[in-house]
Amino acid sequence: MRGLSRLLPIAVFLTLLPSIAHAGVFNSERINALVVFVVFCVFVLSFIQLAKSGRTLFIRRISGLNAIDEAVGRATELGKKVLYIPGIMSIDENQTIASLAVLRHVAKITARNATELDVPNKDPLTFAAARETVREAYMEEGRPDLFREDMVNYVTYDQFAYTASVSGKMVRERPATNFLIGAFYAESLLLAETGQASGAMQIAGTAEVAQLPFFVVTCDYTLIGEELYAAGAYLSRDPAQLGSIKGQDYTKACLILAIVIGTILASFGNRWLSEFFSFG
Repeated sequence: MRGLSRLLPIAVFLTLLPSIAHAGVFNSERINALVVFVVFCVFVLSFIQLAKSGRTLFIRRISGLNAIDEAVGRATELGKKVLYIPGIMSIDENQTIASLAVLRHVAKITARNATELDVPNKDPLTFAAARETVREAYMEEGRPDLFREDMVNYVTYDQFAYTASVSGKMVRERPATNFLIGAFYAESLLLAETGQASGAMQIAGTAEVAQLPFFVVTCDYTLIGEELYAAGAYLSRDPAQLGSIKGQDYTKACLILAIVIGTILASFGNRWLSEFFSFG
């Protein structure tokens, strides 16, 4: 009897074991998300491969890019500097990478026109990348003699100390053109409003939705959301950026087509497609 009493807890445990709940490896109710993910990856990787092979991928030139030449030309005519602010985030932020592509384009124009360029930075890694970007742009234009180390300068890592320094520079030196392109947060309105009050032509761009209204009301041109990434891909012609933009566009086109077909089928009583894309 003593031996049976010792085996009783083990028997109860083995009886309950099949009823213990555990998480499944594959959730069959999310096949729709898997399908969209696979389609997106196929489009992106395919377009990156096409871009690497030398195939020309068309991306429409947006109006904000046309304004860059006009803005730098204005600074050249007035004999004043161009102030370029690449956001306040580090180099691991996608907006910063796109901003450096735009900075490269701006630096080429200032090198061509012999216009003064000033790039104040908050993040030390962005500062190093921006300095090399500007240096290469001047060398590619055949004007390394015009490049100076202090054109791309480091201010401070403190957000509002940086904002105060750049705002003071706008008021004292009154650059003809201000570029505010990258990731901005609470300092966006302070910088853009100060630049607008100093009479500078301003071109802004960010993917931070909360900051876009401030740029729209205070700047002459604004790259809104994805236009910033499209601008970076258009100017840099980097295969990874071009492939990502084209892949996103084709995935969106497929989703829009699925919505249209699903609406038509649902109108005739067939809800297969709408149920496939429903969650839960």
